[in-house]
Amino acid sequence: MHDDFVANLRLLCSYYPSIAEVCRRLTINRAQFNRYLSGRYRPSHAALQRICHFFGVTTEDIALPHHDFRALVQTGQLKSEATPAALPWPNALVQRGSEGMERYIGRYFELYHSMSRPGQLMRTLVCLEAREGGVVYQRTERMQTTPGSRPCHNRYVGTAVKLADRLFLVDHETLNGHEITQTILFPSFQSQVTRLTGLKMGVADNSERMPCCVRVVYQRLDEQVSLREALAQCGLITLDDPSLDDALIAATRNDVAADEHHFRARH
Repeated sequence: MHDDFVANLRLLCSYYPSIAEVCRRLTINRAQFNRYLSGRYRPSHAALQRICHFFGVTTEDIALPHHDFRALVQTGQLKSEATPAALPWPNALVQRGSEGMERYIGRYFELYHSMSRPGQLMRTLVCLEAREGGVVYQRTERMQTTPGSRPCHNRYVGTAVKLADRLFLVDHETLNGHEITQTILFPSFQSQVTRLTGLKMGVADNSERMPCCVRVVYQRLDEQVSLREALAQCGLITLDDPSLDDALIAATRNDVAADEHHFRARH
């Protein structure tokens, strides 16, 4: 990730007249910034946040493989979508729904049965963060079409609210604009948030584009796990993957009991 970060940072700087101009606008020491550009030092969390805010990208974006990051920047979609200025729901609803969301801020693995590859689980990276007026998130999918090929990434951005003891997440796909998904999760009543379960609805990412609903699990990530490590674990995984435990497999199973008349979430 460090090499990709350096290449991505250099690309962003290339859109300005000079490095000195970037440093002046960032109010950052030129010698220190040169260390970031050379790869000798990694910015602190606070410095990284300031750099990303200045360039209009997220910390997840700037950690993407350089090939994918360059494609996003060159198509003009990254800067227009990366930091939504306004939340897409009514202000009163977002403000009310933001109460109690602080404990859910962080990174998660999202796991569910793939809508386009039956029999396999999809693992994506979801990052929730507080913004002025509400909570927004980015969801990143990592897909590898054939073994050994360069993976591609899909980005979704959305808003999360908590209403009457349920978490509602709505997002849209930013690269092609082909999909909107909705996820409803049970909140956690434990002292620490570790796993959240619920339902997710979207469309299969193939030519059929079949609307689907699946059971989903959000698995909280340790803060020590880097973005590169987290993204490397994302993608399609088989049900016998050693990283899956029995409880997680059961929570994502899409079976319907004989006495169930609806496809229901299971706590």
